[in-house]
Amino acid sequence: MIRLVVFLGNAGPIYAGNRHNVAWQFAESLEVLRDAHWQRKFRGLYACVGDVYYLKPHTFMNLSGESAGELARFYKIEPAQILVVHDELELPLAAMSAKWAGGLGGHNGLRSIEACLGTRDFWRLRFGIGRPPHDDVAGYVLSDFLPEERDALGVIFSAAASLFCNLLSAEPVATGRVTIEL
Repeated sequence: MIRLVVFLGNAGPIYAGNRHNVAWQFAESLEVLRDAHWQRKFRGLYACVGDVYYLKPHTFMNLSGESAGELARFYKIEPAQILVVHDELELPLAAMSAKWAGGLGGHNGLRSIEACLGTRDFWRLRFGIGRPPHDDVAGYVLSDFLPEERDALGVIFSAAASLFCNLLSAEPVATGRVTIEL
């Protein structure tokens, strides 16, 4: 069972609409978090709803593991009980994929999580942002979604909400992958 959900992103209004912050945008769409009481601790914002902790690290993407690791150690949460929600270049825009463990796909936020937890054995919910049509990946992930892209995300967020709820009750050692694309 998932006990900690980590939404990867960058803090601050300048990043709010960025592709790299799609996980925070998804968090804002979740009904379960509508009335959550967010507190500042563990170098981020966290809330507890039922038996699950939710975390938005404020360490910036590349150091997200420091925040997640602090909360996980404090509440004695095992890596297999963690779900990390993040953006994914290798999935097309408005696709999502849930998977257990595996590679990091060059994602610096995931690298930080692995470094601080000491393992890659945690759940991931990945939202596709697609690859840029140019070589400036950093500029692309830090750019805002276009209006029509935000519309597509709204549709996938609705579908992702039920998958998200299913992941919260998944067995920590279950394996597999589910991909949904519009």
